[in-house]
Amino acid sequence: MSTVAQEPVPSVGSFGTLERKRVHENPGNQFQYPALHSLAAPHIDSFNAIFQGTDSSPSWISAALKDIPPKVVHDHLKGAKSAAYIEDSDEEDHGEQTSTNKLGNRIQFWIDSVDLTKPMANLGGDQSHIQRIYPSEARDCSTSYQGKLQAKVCWRVNHGPVLSDVCPMGYLPVMVKSNRCNTEHLSPKEHIRHREESEDFGGYFVINGNEKIVRLLIAQRRNYIMGINRPTFADRGPAYTTYGTSIRCVRPDQSSSTMTLHYLSNGVLTLRFYIDKREYLVPYMIILRALVDTSDRDVFLALARGDVENTFLTERIELLLRSFSPLGLFTQQQCLEYLGVRFHSALSLPEEYTPAQIGKELLRQCISVHVTDNQEKFNVLVAMAQKLYALVAGECSPDNADSAQNQEVLLPGQIYTGLLKENLEGYLDNILFRIRQDVSRGSRLCNFSDPVYVTRMLRRSNPDVGRKLHYFLSTGNLVSRSGLDLLQSGGFVIIAERINFLRYLAHFRCIHRGAFFAEMKTTTVRKLRPESWGFLCPVHTPDGSPCGLLNHLSYTCQVSHRTPDVSKLPGLLVSLGMSQVLHGHVSNPNHITVQLDGRVIGYCSPHLAVDIARKLRHLKVSKQHNLPLDMEIGYVPVSHGGQYPGLYLFTTPCRMVRPVKYLSSKANYDIVGSFEQVYMDIACVDEDVIPNVTTHQEYAPTYIMSVLANMTPFSDFNPSPRNMYQCQMGKQTMGTPAQALKCRSDNKLYVLQTGQTPIVRSRLHNAYAFDEYPNGTNACVAVISYTGYDMEDAMILNKSGHERGFAYGSVYKSELVDLTSQARRGGGPVTLQFGLGEMDEDSPARRTLDVDGLPFVGAHLKAGDAFYAFYDTERKRTVVKSYKGPEEGYVDSVRLLGQDDITRPLQRIKIVVRIPRAPLIGDKFSSRHGQKGVCSQKWPSVDMPFSESGVQPDVIINPHAFPSRMTIGMFVESMAAKAGAMHGNPQDCTPFQFSEDYTASEHFGEQLAKAGFNYYGNEPMYSGITGKEFEADIYFGVVYYQRLRHMVNDKFQVRSTGTINPLTRQPVKGRKRAGGIRFGEMERDSLIAHGTAYLLQDRLLHCSDYCQTHVCKLCGSIVSPVNVPSAFANPGSREFSKYKSVVECKTCATADGITVISLPYVFKYLASELGAMNIRMTLKVD
Repeated sequence: MSTVAQEPVPSVGSFGTLERKRVHENPGNQFQYPALHSLAAPHIDSFNAIFQGTDSSPSWISAALKDIPPKVVHDHLKGAKSAAYIEDSDEEDHGEQTSTNKLGNRIQFWIDSVDLTKPMANLGGDQSHIQRIYPSEARDCSTSYQGKLQAKVCWRVNHGPVLSDVCPMGYLPVMVKSNRCNTEHLSPKEHIRHREESEDFGGYFVINGNEKIVRLLIAQRRNYIMGINRPTFADRGPAYTTYGTSIRCVRPDQSSSTMTLHYLSNGVLTLRFYIDKREYLVPYMIILRALVDTSDRDVFLALARGDVENTFLTERIELLLRSFSPLGLFTQQQCLEYLGVRFHSALSLPEEYTPAQIGKELLRQCISVHVTDNQEKFNVLVAMAQKLYALVAGECSPDNADSAQNQEVLLPGQIYTGLLKENLEGYLDNILFRIRQDVSRGSRLCNFSDPVYVTRMLRRSNPDVGRKLHYFLSTGNLVSRSGLDLLQSGGFVIIAERINFLRYLAHFRCIHRGAFFAEMKTTTVRKLRPESWGFLCPVHTPDGSPCGLLNHLSYTCQVSHRTPDVSKLPGLLVSLGMSQVLHGHVSNPNHITVQLDGRVIGYCSPHLAVDIARKLRHLKVSKQHNLPLDMEIGYVPVSHGGQYPGLYLFTTPCRMVRPVKYLSSKANYDIVGSFEQVYMDIACVDEDVIPNVTTHQEYAPTYIMSVLANMTPFSDFNPSPRNMYQCQMGKQTMGTPAQALKCRSDNKLYVLQTGQTPIVRSRLHNAYAFDEYPNGTNACVAVISYTGYDMEDAMILNKSGHERGFAYGSVYKSELVDLTSQARRGGGPVTLQFGLGEMDEDSPARRTLDVDGLPFVGAHLKAGDAFYAFYDTERKRTVVKSYKGPEEGYVDSVRLLGQDDITRPLQRIKIVVRIPRAPLIGDKFSSRHGQKGVCSQKWPSVDMPFSESGVQPDVIINPHAFPSRMTIGMFVESMAAKAGAMHGNPQDCTPFQFSEDYTASEHFGEQLAKAGFNYYGNEPMYSGITGKEFEADIYFGVVYYQRLRHMVNDKFQVRSTGTINPLTRQPVKGRKRAGGIRFGEMERDSLIAHGTAYLLQDRLLHCSDYCQTHVCKLCGSIVSPVNVPSAFANPGSREFSKYKSVVECKTCATADGITVISLPYVFKYLASELGAMNIRMTLKVD
């Protein structure tokens, strides 16, 4: 697990401009920002654990391969010698003996190991031209960054020798900066050499040229029994109640299986689990008796815990035992056979297995999979029943699944391993299916003893495992047979957008509750709970539909990823006074259980448990007995109706942990988890420490917030919603997405050309390299109602400041040109090549295109200009493609993309176009306090107000923006930045550093006074129009302003005539389709309120779906009038010249009442639809 700072972050110090310049000119071999690299540690560490184990735990993929049972096939040849498997009475393993098997020869095959190589490319078609591939090359070529996956498949025929073959499994995507990436150990200088960011911290995949991230998800805490009171439980059938206990058991390979124990009103307990998304409900007693050879008396003693005087408990245990008697199962063997008969088809085991063996395999695969010993599985099920009975009796309360105490993190490596394991097992199942096909057909080639036949079967099974992982990472959709014990099947993967550096960084710290909960109508799951203190940021969550579901980890929160060796911990606990579990039950009802990672290892009295927890924490902090520092010691005290008591120890991966200061030891450093923190005494500041009570203290109050939330200046002066808005708008800012812009190939990049470092900054600003990626501009801001253009949330820009480059930005767009996609299908020689061919010298295309058919770098492009050209050698003609962009731009770069076959001519290029984006009226701006507004006017400099020193504001905002928003932090920033600009020093805006005894206004007011300014930040200002001094002093200072990416050029929409919907005859919607502007109900109501009837008619009728139609004044119908020939209207006329069309009402059978009216066409369409439903619409026509 990555280390975190043990001491408070130092002060902001100086700007460090010269030091940063020196590092940029001469990058070294060490990273300058280690804290920045720790943010992606949960992603990288989980991927590394897939293929790299430790001394205490194997790699996740090795554990997964051991969990996949070998596949067995028989050829049904008579008289064949086979290795028959019989059950050993002493051990659970199956002994092997040679016998004449009725099923014939037996072949058994399995995957012994898999290996993933680093990404390589074979350029010349032979092994001599293999070279390493780096992420930048995959981005440029719009390909995937992936390595070659190989598996060692072993097989054995009867009792013969074990044979093996290495099979290619396709190409598997590789996480950047992982142990399978070529950039893992590169220095900043080497990063730059390979066209990467010098401080790139990885943690993402490159899929089809896009950077993809598997987002962190919240999962139920593993191996912990949760009491649940859920109304939907009662809907499962008769006698079912709302009570149950659930445990999510996790195997060593990180795959999980959830068991739920239901309480029925008739005293029966039912165990529910899943096999390949199929739900099974099994009587609790059958599972219990199948695990160990025990009697009803032993079961009664184990469940009762010696509390025989508790009639509520004993009566229900008696009902449970009586419900089991009618089944006639008296021994463990009978229970195993009972399960084996009923689960034979569900498990798909070899046909040689007996029902008892199938029952054992069911217990191994589905019941308490986090432990392997049957006695320990028995103890877990007993603990589930004990907690369930206590929950029903009201002795304990239900556990809250929305509390961080009962949650952990689902890491990318877990999903990756689970999907890889399932596809590898699917590959074995495919081999099994093909061999069984040959056996059933009686094929002569089906010879188990022939290695050539077996090898051919291995290669014919199309083991392209990498393609399925690639599909998962490219779409985010999980195609799984088992569902991986998850509640969702999509939304796992997101694009790591580089709108700016804040947005990119936040992707690695965001954690989602799950797509399942986004559809829930209740708001319970979205609430901020006190248990998440220090682990989830209280303000960094979106406003809107994802609010409370998409959270972010606090900047000191880390996720454990390794399983330490705790085999000696039970012995240590015994030495501290714990009693071990004997005969599978606890005999003292007043004792509480001690559980280690979901295993019941002993029991003790509540008083002794307090002492054990205290001593164990001291040993852990002092690093004795090799106890892991991130081990959770959660003592839940005995209470009346509170949480179920016990001493719970957790050392498993994927837990949220964070550092705190330990006051009782010189070590002064401890790591706590979300489960134990609830029952610990942790002080926030020095004033909160209570002697002999408080054991821990926070290093700093800001440890509870995320990185982005810490960047908000003086956030403790603002209301919480404004801090939430800034966390979102900071990620929507046009900033500096990357330093290696010339090497980026993103579809769209927003770049601020005149970014500055903020004068007011928090202590974390330098630690996370925010000066390397500036996100805004220091602007002189005057708070004054100067013109009518600064009303509401609008702001006025100084036109001269705009002309000097204030908030000037650019948009970089990339377009991939692939000639192979435009050529004829079917392969063959290359017929399309870039070039002008025999084009005329005076052709307009030569203005922007070179002789190679590619645009000049720096060429000015307008819509319709030649963009690129290629020559068709087969048809002898040149094809010129035009630039279709809606805005004018400049060719920034043209990249020639290679391919594996270096002998083929150039077929793929990527053209990057730079589009200037100077601030326009209507563009959106924001301060760092959630004060957003649009530019309403660019005011000439001669008309702008000015101060006594001649300073003119860059931005004018209205004073009415502050009273309702109460963003006092912006006032303080204005004072602080003004003082910092005058003294030349950065100002510390870390929250919670000022108090009522020493206020921020005093601190920065004194600095302003020393610089010769007003103590409170006000200044006399003069009108730029009249030159007279304003009667009131104006609040004037410096504020760091952000330009958001919401710009008029991307959103403006206007049209006169255009495409209409053929059904309603109204204009289509959508800016890309040149559609009309939406005129909704609120706009309609506003026009009605203003009494502008003509304007209302013009918008909603004449400029929309105006039409004229016939109506019958007699019956009021607009549907019945139809055109009929006059000959049919007047049967007496037979002359051809008199055949004229007349409109007649089919209902009234006359044309007397027909007239023409104007109405919206959609109204006529509505009348037709209602007529089809036998509903008549009548109009009253004068």
